[in-house]
Amino acid sequence: MFRQIIAHLPLAAVLAVLLGATAAPAAAPPATTVLKGHRDGIYGLAVTTDGGRLATAGRDGLVKIWDAMTGQELHSLRGHSGQVLRVCFSPDGKTLASAGADKTVRLWDVHSGKALRTLTGHTHWVAGVCFSPDGKSLASASADRTVRIWEVSSGKSLRSLTGHTAEVWHVAFSPDGEQIASCGKDCTVRMWDAETGEETNVLKGHTKDVYTVAFRGDGERLASASHDGTVRIWDMQTGESLATLKGHSGNVYTPAFSPDGQRLVTAGHDRTVRVWDAEDGRLLCTLNGHGSEIYGAVFVDDSRVASCSQDRTVRLNCVVARQHAGRVSGE
Repeated sequence: MFRQIIAHLPLAAVLAVLLGATAAPAAAPPATTVLKGHRDGIYGLAVTTDGGRLATAGRDGLVKIWDAMTGQELHSLRGHSGQVLRVCFSPDGKTLASAGADKTVRLWDVHSGKALRTLTGHTHWVAGVCFSPDGKSLASASADRTVRIWEVSSGKSLRSLTGHTAEVWHVAFSPDGEQIASCGKDCTVRMWDAETGEETNVLKGHTKDVYTVAFRGDGERLASASHDGTVRIWDMQTGESLATLKGHSGNVYTPAFSPDGQRLVTAGHDRTVRVWDAEDGRLLCTLNGHGSEIYGAVFVDDSRVASCSQDRTVRLNCVVARQHAGRVSGE
């Protein structure tokens, strides 16, 4: 019977049946998806390691969790008594930490949205937060000029790192968990031994506030974004500045490496997101579309970048096809 049917079909149809080509092709993801929900500017943005969830920190005092594939808002979390400045997922994606102007760090269950505990001890607003690679510890950076290390399970403050001479804006654990990098208003990036809390190096070169630091996945490189309009890439073995990326016309608020470590995304006051070759510093593409300064940008996966802005939105952009197109609108 099957042979009789095939005999009366055109050749193209026969090939389609035999090769299974009659199924409709999968729809390509939109070039840009815009997430809306915050009532004021968005200061911080984080993504789970599997790229499935996004979290945002809002000036409206809310923390929001989103489905990174569909853009659907999953949870809107209220607990901070003021602006929320940063967010960070635990390595397993089950816990979210948020840092606030109310001097606290709060921990949330990502699945249920339930508040787990509040970490208190800083004497000024908390601007940065980061989990250790094993998820057992948490580091926070504060305007009280300190970095604190916490035990996640108990919320106990384990130690306080002192050395910065002004507000500390951000903090990051190295991928192996042995080092901590912090940066701040004193124009420096400071390196610490994560076990002892001892300062091991001070990286100098920026001429204004250093707002964010980010390690590459192998831990051999560190990127720092500064209000001097540049991003620097540092060698973690020597502490030397290997490259200075210039292109933004104003404060740069964030750098983040792609999962494969080959690219770097930056964003800043000039309302642009820029993607760079992390090895040679070559600008690959520029994304526009936000209506105000951009405080955060991360790779969701190797092909998509998420950015958050004072314009109250998050924009998800596909970047792979645009890297050879130069300046693009992102609309």
